[in-house]
Formats: sequence, C-alpha cells, structure tokens
Amino acid sequence: MDYLSHNIGVNLKRIRKSKGMSLDIVAEQTGVSKSMLAQIEKGNANPSIGVLGKIVSGLRLEFNDLIETPPLDSFMVRVSETIPTKEMLGKYKVWTCFPIEDNHMVEIYRIDIEPDGVYTSGSHGEKTREYIAVMEGELTVSLKDGLHTITRDDVFRFESDQDHKYMNLTKSRLSFMTFFVAY
Repeated sequence: MDYLSHNIGVNLKRIRKSKGMSLDIVAEQTGVSKSMLAQIEKGNANPSIGVLGKIVSGLRLEFNDLIETPPLDSFMVRVSETIPTKEMLGKYKVWTCFPIEDNHMVEIYRIDIEPDGVYTSGSHGEKTREYIAVMEGELTVSLKDGLHTITRDDVFRFESDQDHKYMNLTKSRLSFMTFFVAY
C-alpha cells in the first residue's frame, strides 16, 4: 500500500467516526458503495478521482482532508536509533526530530557539539523564531547583536531570520534541542 492510499483510508475512517457515521450512512450520502468504502478504509483499494470526488462532496470535505498525513496521538523519536541529518565527524551532529512538513509551523532538532566545535547556520527565513533548551553542557550562540551563553538552567529565544553560529567553547560535550516556529 502506498502512502497516499494509506492516508486516504486512515483519514476517511477517522472523519467518518468523528461524525458518528456508519459506512451505510456514508454510502448513502456519497453514492459510493459500502464495500468500496470499507476497502478504502482498509487500504485495499486505490480509489479513482471520481470516487474521491463523490466522498469529498458527500461529506462536505476539502480534498486535502483525505490525502494529508493523518494526525497521530503520539510519536516517539529515538535519536539513538536515527541517522543524523547533518554531521561533521568529531565536530557536530544534527538530528531532525520533527520536520516542518509535519505541521507547517514548528520544526524540532537535536544538536550535539563536541568541545571547541562550531555549527554555522544560515537564516531560517522571515517570521521564524528559534527557541533553545540545553540538555547538557553550555552553548554560546553568536548573533548579530553579540554572543549569548545558554546553560541547562536557561531557555533562549531569538529571531532566526539571521545567520548565526552555535558554539561549544568548553571542554565538555554539548547537547541541546532547538525549536523553529513560523509565525
């Protein structure tokens, strides 16, 4: 099953249940047979555009409501089991924990920087703000207004529409989470 058929099946079932509708009622409102709807929900059918059009029209949905990535109640990212998005051996590692594509508003990274390591980042675009929480060590962030030192006892925020550097100026390993928010 491809991701699109999966998304359609999961979303159709979720929407149907949230409206308190049985397959019989959805079939009646959309003109799509109950058996076809059941096959779609199970991910065993590849519905045509015409069938999807009937479902969208009958349930008064946007097409995107059916094809978007279904919401999850919870999702665990185990950094130790993932491959870094960016890495410079002996200097730093960056993991994309939750990409902006998940919700189009927030992106979350875990960054580890070795002693005396520097990770340079460009601007993240207009109307983006970055929040940083240090888990281990001490982080120095270089911005256009100067240097800012963040420890485990701090939470730091800045406008990320500017070039910036994350620096570990200590002799201990640094690990922090950074959250990019589009507003």
